[in-house]
Amino acid sequence: MKAGLPLLLVEDNPDDVFLFTRALSKAQRPHPLHVVTSGQEAIAYLGRTGKYSDDAAFPLPDLIMLDLKMPLVSGFEVLQWIRSDGLARLIPVIVLSSSALTEDVNRAYSLGANAYMVKPADTVALERLIQTISDFWHAGEKPDLR
Repeated sequence: MKAGLPLLLVEDNPDDVFLFTRALSKAQRPHPLHVVTSGQEAIAYLGRTGKYSDDAAFPLPDLIMLDLKMPLVSGFEVLQWIRSDGLARLIPVIVLSSSALTEDVNRAYSLGANAYMVKPADTVALERLIQTISDFWHAGEKPDLR
């Protein structure tokens, strides 16, 4: 990945946030990682509302990593909102879920997910997954989404 391109992780499990952050660091990916812990917070961040209205402090991400199973506003609802929003709709979204259920995978893709990946059980596999995502999604130039 190119240095400086921001990533947004939407994850409500603090253990998964820790593991993702650690894996990103071990994979030597020097990107600002912004973390929101609920679907509501993801919509506020991407919608530039409330405390997230400061573009310098909370830039639109280059890539969104989205958990599905969250209380109140699910990842499915966030994905649906993203694809209907004018500013965020073109940002690539990778669903990173513990669910391998066919209906979850199909629903995520039907709502506009760019990729669906099941969270690996161990940290080494997570590091490899982050490396792969990095190599794939950031091989070319960043498009101007604005």
